[in-house]
Amino acid sequence: MLAYQAGNIMAFEQLYQKHKAPLYRFFVRQLSDQQLAQDLYQDTWSKVIKATAQYQVKAKFTTWLYKIAHNLIIDHVRAVKPLDLAAKSDNETELVNVAAPFQRAPEQLMQQQQQQQDMQRCIAKLPAVQKEALLLNIELGLTAANISEIAGVTLEATKSRIRYAYQNIKACIAIKWQETGS
Repeated sequence: MLAYQAGNIMAFEQLYQKHKAPLYRFFVRQLSDQQLAQDLYQDTWSKVIKATAQYQVKAKFTTWLYKIAHNLIIDHVRAVKPLDLAAKSDNETELVNVAAPFQRAPEQLMQQQQQQQDMQRCIAKLPAVQKEALLLNIELGLTAANISEIAGVTLEATKSRIRYAYQNIKACIAIKWQETGS
């Protein structure tokens, strides 16, 4: 970011290429609405460009970028309150499977797809703050300290959000297994 701030346009291109896919996935999974995710994604990069002159190295660029994304989501949720965007399931997006699916037997593929769908449904049911903390932790590998900085909450609150997210997913999956007899 400092190179871009100094006028190196290629530095921005490198930042964009490095962060575009994870940032977009973050929005899609947080909002379960691809069009809204695209809009907020573009708004994030617009804010990055506008804030270039004010950027200071206080944390990693990733932390700063996701703080902007977090704030845009919060602003949007406040604007559409009382809608609970985290509970939307009609526009769910599929989890990307990076493994080569054609290398597995059809039964394994079906089972894996069902597990992914179950996990996605359970994540979608999480409260927004737990979902955000979990996705930042899993998707980006951010530490609880980074996530607490992004969300503007204490480290202990962030750890609790992550812990409760895992507990809620575990309970949700257990219920699903009991229902299906698996």
